[in-house]
Amino acid sequence: MAVTKRVAERIAQGLKQFQGILEQQRARDVSEADTVTVVKDMLSEVFGYDKYNELTSEHNIRGTFCDLAVKIAGKMAFLIEVKAIGLELKESHVKQAVDYASNQGCEWVVLTNGIEWYLYHVLFKKPIDKQEIARFNLLTADPKDDSDIERIHLLTREGFMKSALAEYRDRKDATNRFILAAIILYSDSVQSAIRREIRRVSEILVDAEVIDKMLRDEVIKRETIEGEQADLAARRVRRSAEKSIRKAADKETEPLAPVADATVLPSVDSDIA
Repeated sequence: MAVTKRVAERIAQGLKQFQGILEQQRARDVSEADTVTVVKDMLSEVFGYDKYNELTSEHNIRGTFCDLAVKIAGKMAFLIEVKAIGLELKESHVKQAVDYASNQGCEWVVLTNGIEWYLYHVLFKKPIDKQEIARFNLLTADPKDDSDIERIHLLTREGFMKSALAEYRDRKDATNRFILAAIILYSDSVQSAIRREIRRVSEILVDAEVIDKMLRDEVIKRETIEGEQADLAARRVRRSAEKSIRKAADKETEPLAPVADATVLPSVDSDIA
């Protein structure tokens, strides 16, 4: 999603302003509470949220407290779990953040120590799971690098209002390793193209079964074709193929458009009569 010039300039200016502050805070090894203060300032100055009306500290969730909640027009947008700036973010912290979000019924959650920012989409299934959407480092981010600006933009108020996170997730899903592996293995057109290319290069016609076995055993990583995500990708590709076949069949069976009745012209004899 394109970042407007105004937002890009705000992000770039914010990075220049806060990178020095983050360095100082890390050198002082400040507490989690102090890190939360800096994060709130950045959410306002860099990400564009209203500090007083859209940011809530110590959000109560079933008797426990998540550090920050971001609300837009009174509705929960996402939760933020903040750790002390000198603390390395770990999987246990990710689980804590995801648990907060799932208990709140919030599908987006952020884990940060002020420098590192991890963005997750919560998957409401049994058991609760998560999908990492993006991560960025505000100390190493380059104010002049468009890709850095675009990643940071995902979490801005403007980006959230335009569903930038959801759009980025969908784009990522469309090209993930499971989908690509499934397309190679389950798309007849792709398999046929591989077979044709092998014949063109070697002048040998190889059976489709031999190609499929070679792809599974020696070309495609096993981790991309086994497990829940691989099964979901395979079903998605098969559904798409079946849909295309049905469309083609429906097109072939469409009734021909009726031919308009020919206009009957008066005979020459009747005119003479």
